[in-house]
Formats: sequence, structure tokens, C-alpha cells
Amino acid sequence: MNPNMDDEEIEVPLYQKRIPIYTRTVKGNFRNFKTAVLLLAYAVYFVLPWLPWARPSGAQQAIMFDLVSRRFFLFDLVVYPQDIFLLSLVLFIAGALLFFTTGLIGRAWCGYFCFQTLWTDAFMLIEHYIQGERPARIRLAKQPWNVEKVLKVGGARFLMLLLSFWTAFTFIAYFNHTSGFIERFFSGDVISTAYYGVLFLTISTFLAGALLREQVCIYMCPYARFQSVMYEADTLVPAYDAQRGEGTAGRIVAKSGVHTQEERKAKGHGDCIDCGYCVQVCPTGVDIRKGLQYQCISCGLCIDACNTIMDSLGWQRGLIRYDSEANLKKVPPAKPHLDFMRLKVLGYAGALAIMIGVLVYNFATRTEFEVRIAQVRQPLYVELSDGKIRNRYEIHLVNKQQVPTQFLIKTDGIPMEAVNFGANANPVTVQAGKDLKVPVKIDLDAATAKATKSFNFVIIPQSDPSDQEVRHESFDSPK
Repeated sequence: MNPNMDDEEIEVPLYQKRIPIYTRTVKGNFRNFKTAVLLLAYAVYFVLPWLPWARPSGAQQAIMFDLVSRRFFLFDLVVYPQDIFLLSLVLFIAGALLFFTTGLIGRAWCGYFCFQTLWTDAFMLIEHYIQGERPARIRLAKQPWNVEKVLKVGGARFLMLLLSFWTAFTFIAYFNHTSGFIERFFSGDVISTAYYGVLFLTISTFLAGALLREQVCIYMCPYARFQSVMYEADTLVPAYDAQRGEGTAGRIVAKSGVHTQEERKAKGHGDCIDCGYCVQVCPTGVDIRKGLQYQCISCGLCIDACNTIMDSLGWQRGLIRYDSEANLKKVPPAKPHLDFMRLKVLGYAGALAIMIGVLVYNFATRTEFEVRIAQVRQPLYVELSDGKIRNRYEIHLVNKQQVPTQFLIKTDGIPMEAVNFGANANPVTVQAGKDLKVPVKIDLDAATAKATKSFNFVIIPQSDPSDQEVRHESFDSPK
């Protein structure tokens, strides 16, 4: 760069070339927790669509999103398109829970539960077992292509692609009857959408977990950008204790003359021996010693790494730990703790409690059927040749049970003989998980029509007559 150039003439690249990250494995509580979450998540994801579940009708599997019949089967719960309000509540609760946990402990979702984290973690484990530890992988990347490099790199990529395919195949299985699905899929006996879905998800999973990795978290995920709105000075995040680690003279490697804590303290150096282990284990390449950074996913592996070094030196753990910015500024810092008594956190907690209460109430009062009645208003009424006044209605019945159900339709306020169901019988039968629209005509003589302003439809399910629904409707006639 020419030092005589003006600042305005300096060109800054818009995109930084990716620097490959070769993570080192580490043992510790956070690594164990991540592994436990990984195994649990994979067990749930890969097993659930194949788990059989007995039902009177519909899919005989624990979980299935049946788009053909427009029913979502979740064990004994069946969700219909009419339950969109409940699904919206679930999404709202998930979002509020994410904000609540972020306000307390930072990006815990990203570090342990995010799909990108789980699959990237699995791909990194594959690399570790096939290509070796970090130095071996770095050496392998630098060496020219030979038989060893082809086998190790190709073998790891093949297993990643295989896992990506099975991930995509399992996802598509959630939308299909899994009984015989494997045989139908490989024999070409499923719809083309299934093959396109598996192909697209296989490629996208492989790209995200095997190639892009931290690029997804840093550049593609919006959560990394707006997380700062939820952070506060009292939010617990993986943090480096600079007071202890740097001292007054900065960190320095442990060598002769500055090997013991007493020697280091006497010369003004802190407990950080600048080993770089915390950086080497980070899946996004963050140096936690530089402070809070948006690239950090709060996985806690740097804490395990630092604790391992402290244990080997016989020094106190916690140089890197979950702590808050406010606490680290204290001299000396107090013991880290969760601070719930903050306005933002209490607001998230209140929203969570309200929405969970509404969701529980809706599920507790959820009926086995739904009734919607619409009056046909084009025209409002019809004057028949015999002088009677006709109003028309459309009764929409939704049967949420897993067996066919009959519904008896009665009226209150007008005589039943004035009601005409056309070709439909009364009671009407609605099949399991289906809906039915019943057109109804009501013909009243002029005197009765003039005296009738409104009446009630009474819908009585024959499976449980006590669980009846009453709908108040108006009757229109000439003024």
C-alpha cells in the first residue's frame, strides 16, 4: 500500500477469504453435554418417523405430517389446519423461550441445540476419526494429493455425504407412510417430489455441515446479527477473566523464570500462558481473550480447554468461564450467578408464562369437532311462489376424531319441518379426520318469517350428545 494514498482511496475487500478451521478435540463438562445433546437429538430425529403407533385411522406411526389428508399425527395428538392458532402459539413460545435464554445465558441454542451446530459437530467427529487430530489434519491439508490423502479426505467426505443423505431421507419419511417406504423409495415407486426433496436436502446438508460450517453461523444466520439486542451487561456468556489472565504486564508462555504463579505474579504476568488451546477448540475460530464477539456461539469448549490447561498446571479453574460483563469489571469479580431480576428477562418470562397458559387452556378446551355456519347472503332471502320466505345456510362440520362420527342437526326457535337438508340425511356422517359442508334451506310462511328475527342451530355429536354446539343465526325476510 502506498503510504501517500488518501484514506478515501484505500480499497477494502467486501468478502474475506475463508481461513480453514482445524479444531482440536477436548474433554470436559461442556464437551460431554454437547455430545449428550447430539446423541439425544439424533436418536429423536432418526428414530421417530419409524416408530409404530396404533391409531383407529390414519398413519400407524408415531410422527407423520400427512399433507394429503391435511393432518399432523403427533403420537395421540392429531393437528388439523384449523388448529393454526395453536401452531402459531407454539412458534411464539419457541421464539420467546429463545429470547429468554439468550438474555440469561447468551447463545445457548447456537452452542448446543441448533441443527447447524449438531450436524457440523457430527461431521467434525467424522474428520477426527478418519483424518486424525488437529496437527494431522493440518499436515494432510498441506501435503500433495497421494493415495493417503485421497483415502482419508475421500473417506471422510463419503461418510459425510452418507449422513447427509440419511438426514434428507429421514426428513422426507416424516411426510410419508414409513411402512415399506424404504423399499418403495429405492424401487422408484414414490412420487418425484420425494426424490427432489432428498436430493436438495442432501446437497444443502452436505454444503452447510461439511464445507461452509462456521460461514453459515457468521454470514448466513440472522440470529448472529440481532443477538446483541437481547444481550445485557448481566448476561452470562463464555468470557475470559482479563484481570487474572493478563495481570499488569500481560500474558506470557510458561517458561523458566515465569513458570510458577508466584514468579509470574512477581513480574506482573497473569495466569494465561498463551497456549492458544482455547482458540484451537473453537468451531468458529474465535479468540475468546479478545472479548465478546458475535461469532461466538457460546458452546463452552474454550472453557473445557482452559480448565484442562489449568488442571495440568495445578492452578485454579475458571480463567475462562460463564460470566457476565458487569461482574468481570468488578475488582475482584464475584462468583458468577444467573440474574433473573432484570426487566427484559422478566418481560420474556411473563410473555412465556402467558402464552404457555393460553396454549394449555386451548388444548384443555379443545373439542373433538368444529362447527362453522355461514348464511348465504346472495340473495339475503327468496320469496317462493307459495308465499314462503327462504333463507339458506352452509354448515361446515370438521370431525377431529379418528373414527367416523354422526352429527344430528336441530333447530331452536323454528320448527324442524321447515328445515330442508336436500340430499343429505340428518344426522349427517363425517368421516374420520374429514370435513363436510352441509347446505341447509329454511322455508317459513310469511307470518312466521316476519316474527322470526333469529334462531339457533344445535349440533349434537352422536358419539357424545352432551358435547353439543349451539350457533345463533339471523333470519332475513321482507320488512
